[in-house]
Amino acid sequence: MQLERTRLALALMGLAALILLIGMQPAAAQEAAAATPPPAYDKGDISWMLVSTLLVLMMAVPGLALFYGGMVRAKNVLSVSMQVFVTFSVLSVLWAIYGYSLAFTNGNAFFGGFSKMFLAGMLDASGNLMPAATFSKGVYIPEYLYTAFQMTFAGITACLIVGAFAERMKFSAVMLFMVLWFTFSYLPIAHMVWFWAGPDAYTDQAAADAAQATAGFLFKHGALDFAGGTVVHINAGIAGLVGCLLVGKRKGYGTMAMAPHNVPFIMVGAALLWVGWFGFNAGSNLEANGFAAQVFINTFLATAAAVCGWTFAEWVFRGTPTMLGAASGAVAGLVAITPACGWVGPMGSLVIGALAGVVCLFAVTKLKSALGYDDSLDVFGVHCIGGILGAILTGVFNNPELGGTGVLNYVTGAYEFAGTAKQVSSQLLGVGVTLLWSGVVSFICYKVVDLVVGLRASEEHETEGLDTVEHGERGYSL
Repeated sequence: MQLERTRLALALMGLAALILLIGMQPAAAQEAAAATPPPAYDKGDISWMLVSTLLVLMMAVPGLALFYGGMVRAKNVLSVSMQVFVTFSVLSVLWAIYGYSLAFTNGNAFFGGFSKMFLAGMLDASGNLMPAATFSKGVYIPEYLYTAFQMTFAGITACLIVGAFAERMKFSAVMLFMVLWFTFSYLPIAHMVWFWAGPDAYTDQAAADAAQATAGFLFKHGALDFAGGTVVHINAGIAGLVGCLLVGKRKGYGTMAMAPHNVPFIMVGAALLWVGWFGFNAGSNLEANGFAAQVFINTFLATAAAVCGWTFAEWVFRGTPTMLGAASGAVAGLVAITPACGWVGPMGSLVIGALAGVVCLFAVTKLKSALGYDDSLDVFGVHCIGGILGAILTGVFNNPELGGTGVLNYVTGAYEFAGTAKQVSSQLLGVGVTLLWSGVVSFICYKVVDLVVGLRASEEHETEGLDTVEHGERGYSL
């Protein structure tokens, strides 16, 4: 019976890809044949984007694996590390098969199309690398490179969810859920927020209107998300909350100590995340230019301010500042500045970071205690709450009077600001759509997984630890 359920699970994990294969269209070959030769690429842009892609990879493995691994009990360190490592790998493969095409090709306001499945159409008829637009007119990077960069985003976003149900969810259930959630939540949200025709399409107002009509739903409604506040953090955070509620609390939660087993792991993991996040945020600029420097310093300052905010608030309200708190504060600041880093000034980033440190501290202590949910590694409290805070404050500090950049009008070449009320309204729309879409999709995906393989490990397996029962290994020798 168990063998049959496992086979059914594996079949379902590939279901989305098989469905998409049936609908694949031959447009890729036609587009490649008709394509014009790509422009000359700038070696500096390519070098920066290669480094940024590697930095984001480092964030997931080893950064997130160490951060999460140190926060669980010793008997589950390999289980969490394995879930992060394999999730990232599986979704990287799916990204190449159909993920990139559904997220970043023309389709409708919610989903892309099938023209670049299996990464078709990345070369023109002469074998030249096809270009991907940046944020400057006439400036491109190879589309292969853009694909690889976005692949790391897809991989690490799903890995973030692991922390919410750590120490009690079966490995088979995690894998099946990740495939379903990636297909039906991550890809459409990425398309809604980030898909557009590129700056060269905005030649005059009529052309701009036509280009805007083909953009993703949230992009065309003016929601700003420079590097993933909605796509990554709110998306993953609400999926984590739904998961921990449906899986249930860990055995002994609230009645026995479940302290992190290795705080130095947490510190090293957080440090790797901080360093890697410069690739995450500044890399999202897609060019090695002066604007990337503004994104860089915003990321730097917000994180430092969040560490200070969390640490001193913890010191005041709990009596002692902790290394776990400082590391968590760093991640909270990184999360909050992610949507804002390209739209605000340095002083705005300081405010966003400081607020994130304090707000997320209270989310993982007071809010979590009041609602009584067992979010093992505080995915909701840090990533979802921090992402919401950062997304809303992007609309506030994008104001040029507060040091923000405004938004570039590609037709006139001037930076404009829609007004605080209007921009915050657009930000709230992005937050609301992401919460609703990911929350509903996640609930359905968890329920499907529960029917197929079951979500939760048995009490005996949970007591012994998932390292030995799920993977036949121990993190430490006796």
